[in-house]
Amino acid sequence: SKCVRYFEERSIGDNLSSAKAVGGEASMKSSYDIIRRPVITEKATLASEVGGVVFEVAMKSNKTQIKQAIEDLFKVKVKAVNTSISKGKRKRFRGQIGKQRDIKRAYVMLEEGNTIDVTSGL
Repeated sequence: SKCVRYFEERSIGDNLSSAKAVGGEASMKSSYDIIRRPVITEKATLASEVGGVVFEVAMKSNKTQIKQAIEDLFKVKVKAVNTSISKGKRKRFRGQIGKQRDIKRAYVMLEEGNTIDVTSGL
């Protein structure tokens, strides 16, 4: 097809965004690759009172992948997914300047009657 020929004609050193335009990014392997861990903070516990759960997720995952992973792992119905990216702080360690990692969080709102107990493991 045209897309395959276009991709083959481009050299390897060209812009990597062309790969997204041609074939898209490869999907995540499993639900466990997308959902890293639950976030247990004061804000997360306040969200749980109104049917929300907060998870740390993979940086490359999108909202639809997160929704499918939550429904697959916990067998619940998801109403909405909101995401936020917290940029890592610049820190100094033994005179060297470093950077903490970026974190992507998913705020998942569940349908009425569905709950997830984050204190118990999978």
